[in-house]
Amino acid sequence: MAEESYLTDDFLRQLMNVGEVDILIGLPTHNNVKTVGSVVHTIQSGILRGFPRERAVIINADGGSRDGTPELVTGVSIDDMRASNLHALRTLHSISTKYASSPRPADAFRTILAAAELLRPKACVVMSPESANIEPEWLSKLLRPIFDDGFDLVTPTYRRHKFEGLLITNLLYPMTRALYGLRIREAYSPEFGFSGRLGSQFLGQNAWNDETEGAGVELRFTLAAIAGKYRICQSFLGDKDRVERHAVDLVPALRQTAGALFSALEPDFPVWSVVTGSQPAPTTGSDQEVLLETLRVNRKRLREMFLAGIAELESVFQSILSPSTLAELQRIAHLGEEEFRYPAELWVRTIYEFAASYQKSVISRDHIVQALAPLFRGRMFTFLTENRNASAVGVEKNIEDLCLEFERLKPHLLELWKSRE
Repeated sequence: MAEESYLTDDFLRQLMNVGEVDILIGLPTHNNVKTVGSVVHTIQSGILRGFPRERAVIINADGGSRDGTPELVTGVSIDDMRASNLHALRTLHSISTKYASSPRPADAFRTILAAAELLRPKACVVMSPESANIEPEWLSKLLRPIFDDGFDLVTPTYRRHKFEGLLITNLLYPMTRALYGLRIREAYSPEFGFSGRLGSQFLGQNAWNDETEGAGVELRFTLAAIAGKYRICQSFLGDKDRVERHAVDLVPALRQTAGALFSALEPDFPVWSVVTGSQPAPTTGSDQEVLLETLRVNRKRLREMFLAGIAELESVFQSILSPSTLAELQRIAHLGEEEFRYPAELWVRTIYEFAASYQKSVISRDHIVQALAPLFRGRMFTFLTENRNASAVGVEKNIEDLCLEFERLKPHLLELWKSRE
């Protein structure tokens, strides 16, 4: 049952005016006036092209925008699409609600799920308001497997530069694959499709006020789908591109990925503890594509930050890591730049020991996540160095080798987990 008390009276009235729908498009926003207009136009075009006979609604969950974003979302006219010989047999509704005075992705998603619970769509999709390269076909690619084939979750795959998404390729993808046994390349993405029944199940989990403050809700949604044995597939969308507002801060990114994953391991222990190996997820199109053009990255700065972390956080690492792992990290910190290497086996042991220490709360859980930042930078340095001249095939082989290392060393995590109980 939807948590109607969480929704405003005005929003409930808007939902009742819409009535039941076939397709729901969730659009979480916060001050996205520069990009959201074109995103809404593209969403409308995608619905008119792919689902002209279906009842559809855009649900805008806004986190207190002050730049006119909600008004732009609801004011974009679908008549422009019809002028391009695209015709819908039903009305495409677009409604907006302010869920808070400041943005919180979990609350935005909760609002979208609660709306879906009331409107009972056959298929839902969440789209990013910052997708600079969104195409109309993305809607069909994310919705059709649910609408036509009965899948419950459709995650995207993208075309990325070999040095983009390193947190995904070096931590999130290999660890979720090793633990949960399903090879999902983008378990944490701002674009994904899902069924109404999966949305209802997640809405009822009451995980909205936990200690992670809703960080990484998209990842927790994916993990819940795997743990609940829902039908999952992947769909290739194309280029991964975002409007660059500011440089990504590593610590918040780690909270949303590593922190969210670590926090799921305790309740999901009965699921992942019995998994061995991994299986590919059904995929439409490519499961990944790698771009190789030149991309400047300050590798020297990454190594310097790793060295500073090893020196300054020794007492913190003593609480988190085993003596042998810490000793090995301190050893490689004394290597020269040309000899420095953070090997895959050491990296996997590091991550598993962080996960076990997070479960035990040996220190503040947020401090554990923050302490991972300098170590990840050391791993980034090694990945960039090893793949500097690698082909697309070579990069993918290195990622696959790391994944297999996570799978091979999974008993180390299980041993740590049980010893800390």
